[in-house]
Amino acid sequence: MSTLFDPAPGAPREIAPGAVHLPGWLDLARQRELVQACRGFGRGPVPYRAAALPGGHEMSVQTLCLGWHWQPYRYTRTADDVNGARVPELPGWLADWGRQAVADAYGDPAAAAGYRPDTALINFYSPEARMGMHQDKDEHAADPVVSLSVGDDCLFRFGNTETRTRPYTDLRLRSGDLFVFGGPARFAYHGVPKIHPGTANPECGLAGSRLNLTLRVTGMS
Repeated sequence: MSTLFDPAPGAPREIAPGAVHLPGWLDLARQRELVQACRGFGRGPVPYRAAALPGGHEMSVQTLCLGWHWQPYRYTRTADDVNGARVPELPGWLADWGRQAVADAYGDPAAAAGYRPDTALINFYSPEARMGMHQDKDEHAADPVVSLSVGDDCLFRFGNTETRTRPYTDLRLRSGDLFVFGGPARFAYHGVPKIHPGTANPECGLAGSRLNLTLRVTGMS
C-alpha cells in the first residue's frame, strides 16, 4: 500500500529507516540564495541540459552537475555528453549545508562531521517534468543523499530497495524542504510523478518551476 504524507512545517518525520523529511529546513533567504547560485552555475563552463538515457530518450528535467558530472549511468570530471568542459568544483558552503542537513536529520552532529559530499546534481523541473522511479546507485559509496527543494510543490514517491512498485510512501515536498536518505534506505527507489504548478511562494526566488539539488558522495577520486 502507499500512503500520502503532508506534514506541517517544522515537523520532521522518519519516512523509512534512514529516510527523514524535514519540512521548511531552508528559510526564504537561503532558498533565494540557492536559486541565485544555481542560476549562476548555469552560466559557467557547462550549461543545463536534458540528459539522454542510453536508449536515446531525453529526461524531462534540465540537469547540471558540480564536482563530478553525471550522465546515465556514470560519473566523469568532464561533461563529455555536453561540451567536454570540466564541471565546476562543489562549493564549500554547499558541502557545509550537507553536513548540517545530515546532523539535523539524524540528530548526530559528530557522525555528520564525517560527511564529505563531492558532487551535486541540480535539476530544474518545468510544470510538465517528471522523474521516474529509480535508485541512486552510480556512486561507489553508501553515504546519505541530501535533497533540497525550492519552488513549486511536488509529489515525491519514496519506495523500497527491491522494486519500483509498492510499497511506497507519497509525500508532498514544498519549497525549503529537506529530505535525507541513507543507511537501509540509501538505495530505495524514488521518483517525482507530479509537479503542482503555481504553489511556490514568490519570495523564494523561483516561480513556475521546481529546483531540486541533491548532494552525494561518489566514493571516487
